[in-house]
Amino acid sequence: MQKVEFTKMNGSGNDFIIIDHRSHFLKDVSLPDFVRTICRRESVGADGLILIEDSEKADFKWRFFNSDGSEAEMCGNGGRCVARYAYLKGIAGAKLAFETIAGIIRAEVKNRRVLLQMPLPTELRLNQSISVDGKNIYLNSINTGVPHAVVKVEDIEKAPVKDLGRKIRFHSAFQPKGTNVNFIQVLDVNHLIIRTYERGVEDETLACGTGAVGSALVAAALEEVNSPVEVKTRGGEVLAIHFQKESDKFSQVFLEGDTCLVFEGVLGEDVWDQYEKMLKQGDLGYSRIPVDFD
Repeated sequence: MQKVEFTKMNGSGNDFIIIDHRSHFLKDVSLPDFVRTICRRESVGADGLILIEDSEKADFKWRFFNSDGSEAEMCGNGGRCVARYAYLKGIAGAKLAFETIAGIIRAEVKNRRVLLQMPLPTELRLNQSISVDGKNIYLNSINTGVPHAVVKVEDIEKAPVKDLGRKIRFHSAFQPKGTNVNFIQVLDVNHLIIRTYERGVEDETLACGTGAVGSALVAAALEEVNSPVEVKTRGGEVLAIHFQKESDKFSQVFLEGDTCLVFEGVLGEDVWDQYEKMLKQGDLGYSRIPVDFD
């Protein structure tokens, strides 16, 4: 059993476990199984886990894991939380940069509020048509560090987030990695509402930073919103998306919002017992089985 100190943080309804891993003390641990163990709601519970490690390119490097144990390229709300954590722990200053699979991410910490510069979007595709259950579904897609599909709806409360979201997430059009799925209702040129089915969590989450960014940029590409865009999340918080747009090209993309330091703690020995059981018996009912819909 190893002593593992952790911090629980929340960004717009997404919660994350953050561990200072610069000494690589988990090198002999199966990280996917470890992540699945402590992200389960009957354990510490979180949408994702972040390991902070040393970097030769920035103030630090992060490894971001979804709650199912899969490693992801980027997470906007997690990025804001980890930036504030690094500032509070003296790992970096108020203006900082950290290394991710998606590239170097820069941030500025202003008390609880964090401004995060996002990777430039790629793979923008508008007005796509895919077949789901024999019906044509029209959507848009974009990559804001991770892939996102964006579906416009008239009434966000009636959006079939879990059912249709899951079918689009595993659709053959987005294989092999799949996609996150956002349902949006545009209110006016500076406001929209979003609900997200998140890949790796395999459920609707209270917020998704990269999804909020992707949705705002898609709406801007469709000439329906202008910067800045306030995006109201399912958790009720509002994220601000800033960007510059010239023709169909975007630059200077920023995500801004509040963060919350929830608590700090140390993993108990019972959690390690659960981890050992997971290694021996498999997923303990936490598996996510891909289903391909065409």
